[in-house]
This record gives sequence, C-alpha cells and structure tokens, in this order.
Amino acid sequence: MSAGNTAWVLVSSALVLFMTPGLAFYYAGMVRAKNVLSMLMQNYFVMGIVSIVWALVGFSLAFGKDAGFGLIGNFGFAGLLHLGLKGHIPGYSGSSALSIPPLAFMIFQMMFAIITAGLITGATADRLKFSSFAIFITLWSLLVYSPVAHWVFSPNGWLFKLGALDFAGGTVVHINSGMAGLAVAIVIGKRKGWPKEPMPPHSLPLTLLGAGMLWFGWFGFNAGSALGANELAAQAFVNTQLATAGGLLAWLLVEKFKDGHPTTLGAASGAVAGLVAITPACGYVNPLSSIVIGILAGAVCSVAVRIKFRFGFDDALDVVGVHVVGGIIGALSLGFLATTSINSAGSNGLFFGGGISLLGVQTLAVVSVMVFSFVASFILAKVIDKTFGLRVSRVDEEEGLDMTQHSEAAYSLSGTGRFGQ
Repeated sequence: MSAGNTAWVLVSSALVLFMTPGLAFYYAGMVRAKNVLSMLMQNYFVMGIVSIVWALVGFSLAFGKDAGFGLIGNFGFAGLLHLGLKGHIPGYSGSSALSIPPLAFMIFQMMFAIITAGLITGATADRLKFSSFAIFITLWSLLVYSPVAHWVFSPNGWLFKLGALDFAGGTVVHINSGMAGLAVAIVIGKRKGWPKEPMPPHSLPLTLLGAGMLWFGWFGFNAGSALGANELAAQAFVNTQLATAGGLLAWLLVEKFKDGHPTTLGAASGAVAGLVAITPACGYVNPLSSIVIGILAGAVCSVAVRIKFRFGFDDALDVVGVHVVGGIIGALSLGFLATTSINSAGSNGLFFGGGISLLGVQTLAVVSVMVFSFVASFILAKVIDKTFGLRVSRVDEEEGLDMTQHSEAAYSLSGTGRFGQ
C-alpha cells in the first residue's frame, strides 16, 4: 500500500463527487425557472441512491469475480463484504496490482457510477415524474451501468480482454449515459411546445458556474484514474486541461462563423465537449494529440447538438450531441493517437505504428455499448412507463416540476406573490 497513492485517489474521489453538484447547476441554469429545483433534486437524489446501490450490489456486479464470459461480476462483494485492507479485486495482480486499499478503489468507482446516472437527467429535463425517475435510475445503475463497467473497466471484462482502451470512461460513462438519455427521451416524448416554443436557459451564470465546477472536478475524474500520484496522473491532468481549452475555443469559433457571435453557453458547452472527448484518451495520448482531440470535439459537437431537430427527438440539454458524440470521438481517436510512450499498458494507434487493429477494437467497444445501453434503457423505461408512468401530466408540466413534484420554488418575485416562470 502507498500512502501517497491512497491520498491522491481519496482526494480524486471527492473531486469526482463534486462534479455531480456541478452537473446539477450546469443543467439547472439551462432549464426554465419553474424547473430549476427538479434538476437539482434529481442529481442530488442520484448521489444518495447510487451510493447505497453501489455498496450493496453494484460494485460487486462491476468488479466482482466474473460470473461468465466477461459479462458481469458475481455477488462476492455484496454489501462490501470481503473488501477490507486484505481484500483482493479480481484481475488486479502482478504488474496491475493496486497500491491502494480496495475500499479506496471502490469509493473512487462509486463516484463514477453517480455522475454517469446524473448525466441522463439532461436529456429528460422538464417532464419526468420524480417517483418514476427514482425507480428507473435505481434499476438502471444495476442493470445497465454495472454490466458495462464490468465489460470495460474490470480486467476480467470481455472488452477489456480484447484490448479496448478507456482510461476514465468514454464508453462506460458518456456513451452509456447519453444513449440511456436518448432512449428515455424517446419513450416520454417531446416537451410541450417543443420545438416551436422558445425555451431559452433561465440563468446562464448558473450554467457557467456548473461548467466551472465540472472542469475542476474532472481533474480527479481523469488524473485520478491513474490510481496513483505518479507521472501518468500528471500526464492525464495536463491532457485534460489542454483538450478542454481546445474544445472551448473550437466551439466558439464555429459559433462565430456560423451564427456571427460566440456565446457564453457555447463556451461552457465547448469546455464540456473537450472534457468528454479526452476522458477515454487522457492516459494514452501525448499533449499535442489531446489538443487535436479537444478541438475536434468542440467543433463536431457544436454541430451535432442540432441533430435532434432533424431527427425529432427532444434531448432537452444536448446529452446526445455532447456526451455520445464526444465519447465516440474520444474513444475512436485512440485508434489513431494512442501511444505506448505515454502508457506502456496501452497500445499504439494507427498514427504511431500500431496498425488498424486498435481502431477495430475501439469501434467494437463503442458500438457494443451504444446498442446495449439504448436497448436495455429503452426496455426499462417502457416497462416503468406502462406501470407507473414516466411523464408528468400536461397540467403539471405547464405549472412546472418544482411546484408539482417538490412543492417548492427556486425563485419568488418579492412583493408580487408570484413564482418565477
């Protein structure tokens, strides 16, 4: 056990948890005033329920002894039993042996499970019944997130064994949550009045604050995935900053040329797009490659957020355009830009003499996660919709989720007796 590595992973765990309130504010600023608290509540609820579910069963399914074919773990760690200082997480042995306590690894991965579930809420904003959301997200974290985490993150997972690279969650976190958000958005349908009725963000300063919190916490997300205070963590940290900066600038440039002016929402969105894209690649590419990945993500995602209008699905806060597309860019970029000079545990991409094999494996990982997450999430959402109803009534949607779901209002117009809309 290394005291320094343990300290870094614990601090990184706290940073990743900090991302979820950041995500809550990022989303809350983009909805209308009558739905601010519903966005905050959904994400804060996720911090509670996923923590318990992960400790009871989720971690065991993701990182327990493989139950067969690299698809899912067993129940050996249920309730965090047998996970003390002398516990052993399957697959982490030899050169891959952990230098941190198993509980530190568990809590770090718990924060990943939390933020992934939270990301889904952006696609379904303004119309999701809270009680049904609570049921969906609880089951989703077990039936969808844990299996995908086992596939990619566990050394015994089938995609891990094939050589798929995902340093901090491009497939497990971003593509997974984005496809789930798309599935649920399709099941519950469009917001009342969308796309004809304007639905501008009610508080861009709140969104920018949330984006800043995400950017700050993301260093724990990416650099913490080195699982030690070492050179690889420093590399991931630097790559994260450079890609984020590239994504921000590229998004603003596209806005300037396309619409004539850069926006603060574009700056926040571009930064998040860069963060998403570098997540799977930050521990496998060099700094120049990270800049390229960030710029590519900022430019492509700024265009991709418009696809919902062409295809007619109401992804309210652009989870698909940023997280699915950004995750795909980051995961596939490894097929070209990964280099063992940065991380000997990885592979060389096409541009570094590795041939096309890694790109093929990365493509398989992307497609597999996209299909599984969408299909499983769609079925789960359909079942809950038919039994409990996923969407609020039209009357409740018009009044706003803050009052109808939580009997609270984020803003009161002083002296008028009216609540902000």
